[in-house]
Amino acid sequence: METETAALAALIGSRVRQERQSRSWTLDQLADRAGVSRRMIVSVEQGAVNPSLGTLLRISEALQVGLPVLVESPQPRPIRVTRAGEHIALWTGAAGGRGLLVASADDRGAFELWDWTMGPGDARTSEPHTPGTKELVQVHEGALTIEVDGETTTLGPGDAISFPGDVPHSYSNRTASPVRFSLGVSEPIAGAPRSDAAHA
Repeated sequence: METETAALAALIGSRVRQERQSRSWTLDQLADRAGVSRRMIVSVEQGAVNPSLGTLLRISEALQVGLPVLVESPQPRPIRVTRAGEHIALWTGAAGGRGLLVASADDRGAFELWDWTMGPGDARTSEPHTPGTKELVQVHEGALTIEVDGETTTLGPGDAISFPGDVPHSYSNRTASPVRFSLGVSEPIAGAPRSDAAHA
């Protein structure tokens, strides 16, 4: 792993282990709640792998903490500044796209701002998140196709959409040009665990 990637993997591993141990959960208990293998939990906690965004979301939702709790360096001040170049890349696409976690505004819940780019043909399918999750998207460049629970919408520059994030949804670039968009996610962490449909 590259130095930056290895440092992020080590940070994530430390945070996952800390959150798991604070609940007195075994590795098997977290694996079962997250719907991933025990081997994956061990590898994540050891910092031996750079887990996919999907795996991170499963683990954070099992722990009922926001994704930023697992990936961001602690900042004791209520004002948080993330400088250009400090954003955390948690998704990469086959055509060169990236999903960057730009900022978060809540330590325990999930209130996140993302900066996404997708190359031609890039796509991301997301499992349903915690019940009550909401997502907001605004396209800055190109054309983005979003499918939410079977309904497809295409957005152009300046277009925006809001939709429930607790149903199956996906983002894709079906054009020959790059697309760039901002994504906001609000996820209630204190509520009920993710439904069985989220594990499908």
